[in-house]
Amino acid sequence: MAIGDLIRTRRKQLGMTQEELAQAVFVTPQAVSQWENGKTAPDIFNLGAIAEVLKTSKAELVSELGAQRPPWVVRDSFFAVENMRRKLKTLAVQDGLEQTDRAIDYAFEAHAGQLRKPSVFSDVQVPYIFHPYVMACHAHALGIRDDAVLATALLHDVCEDCGVASDDLPFSDDVHEAVELLSKPADKTGFSQEAYYEGIAGNPTAAIVKAIDRCNNVSNMMASFTIEKVVEYVDETEAYVLPLLDTIKHAYPEYHDACFVIKYQIYSTIESVKAAVMRL
Repeated sequence: MAIGDLIRTRRKQLGMTQEELAQAVFVTPQAVSQWENGKTAPDIFNLGAIAEVLKTSKAELVSELGAQRPPWVVRDSFFAVENMRRKLKTLAVQDGLEQTDRAIDYAFEAHAGQLRKPSVFSDVQVPYIFHPYVMACHAHALGIRDDAVLATALLHDVCEDCGVASDDLPFSDDVHEAVELLSKPADKTGFSQEAYYEGIAGNPTAAIVKAIDRCNNVSNMMASFTIEKVVEYVDETEAYVLPLLDTIKHAYPEYHDACFVIKYQIYSTIESVKAAVMRL
């Protein structure tokens, strides 16, 4: 069944008009009519809202849309959380990283029950801890063995997302300061991107963790962000994160080689994203 036929069938089963469906998913009735007549297909980023309104799954809609696209599987995650946890625990013991060892468990407990922003391609829910664990593994693979850096990578979101005060973290002052610099306030009144990134740039631990964080996020954004959010994120990355990498390279030479790898990954990702968005 074509996706337009599926939308029409589900809409009628629910007793909805085209106008009601359009209003619920923030498009025009003409757009819904074109979907159902097979003239156009819904934007992939609308599928979550359409699935919710029609009481079906994104996976089913994507499978129907997939008849017009390559038969690719878009992965929700690349590594198992438990495998990364064991790997990090082993590395922490081998390298004598006491704070990192504790942060592995602290972050796991702090983020318990939290989930990553879902992919538009499936209904799989990825635990939020996947993100800091990947960051810590990434940092270690780049040759970073600094205990405070790896612990900060694991803890960088616990204040912003879990309501933990940085002073209450049972870790060193270096980690407290870096996590605090990386945390954006809940109330954005008076918040300045310029001041935020300037503060991060002055702290080597916060700076390299922010770079790794952004590298991870831009690598996955096309699967979960709206197009508007993608554009905003690319603009912020070019305005603040790429200059931050230049600062790190010159101010903190211990991260020179890591910066090259991170910068290459970010550049290659956002240039591919820009090309894909501009061809929509």
